[in-house]
Amino acid sequence: MEMHSHELSVWASWQLAPEITFALVLLVFLYLRNKSVTSKERLSFLSGIATIFLVVVTPIGARAMDYFSLHMIQHITLMMISGPLLVIGTPVSLVPTNRLFKVFTHPILSWFLYATLMIGVHLPGPHNFIMENPWVHTYLEVPLYIVLPYLFYFNLLDRKHKGRRVSQAIAVISLFLMMVPETLTGFFIYVSRSSLYNDMYTLDDQRRGGSLMWSGSMIIDAIWMSLAVYHWIKSEERRSAEVDAEIAAEKRATGV
Repeated sequence: MEMHSHELSVWASWQLAPEITFALVLLVFLYLRNKSVTSKERLSFLSGIATIFLVVVTPIGARAMDYFSLHMIQHITLMMISGPLLVIGTPVSLVPTNRLFKVFTHPILSWFLYATLMIGVHLPGPHNFIMENPWVHTYLEVPLYIVLPYLFYFNLLDRKHKGRRVSQAIAVISLFLMMVPETLTGFFIYVSRSSLYNDMYTLDDQRRGGSLMWSGSMIIDAIWMSLAVYHWIKSEERRSAEVDAEIAAEKRATGV
């Protein structure tokens, strides 16, 4: 397999990516029509959309198939930053009733789908296939980078979404467990002494991408885990206050 072309300057490369751009514009339009969203939710959601544009239409996205490090930046941003921001920006008033949505946001299934995507696309066989068939990257890989993280984080980072299926403690544990395959994948790519992808990239570029995933995922995961721990502490404080209020009410009722 020949190494991808690096003839054009990276920073001179931009793309419209209509298959993603038009869908995002429509999504933003529908989101802004919802008058129930708070300013914080709106800021988070629009920030998530902005990060998607950042790694799709800019040189990062335009040259993601030529440089492994840029591919990894796109991957990390979409899966570990954009997805969580979109979840945090989801209106509290949203009460999902779609059966398919409930299936794919199941805590166990969404964890395995996320981990499978994250590991699978960086195995030599699947990665080489994707790079040899650009339509797979454009119409399948990138959309999955956006959708599956949202489904995974949906039950883990929200504060008030009704119908939550995991406790705050389980959310923290789930986020911690996801750190393992993320960092190990990056680590094994980084320490490889030869090309994993049929010399498609330079060895330095491959190692750079591995180090970005290895270190970047640890840093980003630590941030989301901290947020989950914060929500956990706040939920315990609310529960404790409710219990104290019930005890006080019982004492007043019995005259104790």
